[in-house]
Amino acid sequence: MESSERPKFTNEEFDAVLNYLVSPSKRLYPNLIVPQSAGRVGVVPREEIIMTTVAESCPFRACMSFVVGGALGGFIGLFNSSIAPTQAAVQMNTRETLRDMRQTIGSNAKQFATIGFMFAGVECCIESYRAKSDWKNSVYAGGVTGAMLGYRAGIKAAGFGAAGFAAFSYAIDYFMHTSSLFNPQN
Repeated sequence: MESSERPKFTNEEFDAVLNYLVSPSKRLYPNLIVPQSAGRVGVVPREEIIMTTVAESCPFRACMSFVVGGALGGFIGLFNSSIAPTQAAVQMNTRETLRDMRQTIGSNAKQFATIGFMFAGVECCIESYRAKSDWKNSVYAGGVTGAMLGYRAGIKAAGFGAAGFAAFSYAIDYFMHTSSLFNPQN
């Protein structure tokens, strides 16, 4: 065969080669592994999409913060009432001690739940409005929450509450993002 001559395929041979190369039943690389970092890739069920949407909504996040804040406040109230009862000057019997503990636990749980609900709700609304998730959201939310909490005592207290809560929110956000305990990439 000379170099200028090309091999000639019949129509049947050409169709067979084309079918072999293009057919979906044939895999040219059967051992090809595609790396997947977050589990299997596939169609997400409708129920999972609904649950994800609900869990990422602002009302759900605020209500979860209400529940978790209440639990944390109750624990702190239990700790505080065991260390320093409110009526320490008078010797209390068991019933009075338990009543004092219940009052302290309930008060702290209510306060922490309210603050958690307000902060998480405001932060989620700000994050949705800005369409960004960064440190500024927590600072703005801290300022709004501190102002709302301090407003009952006057406009000056609202200003100090806003500045203090915003600074505290920034410090916590900075610690959470730079600490190697919470951010293993550092």
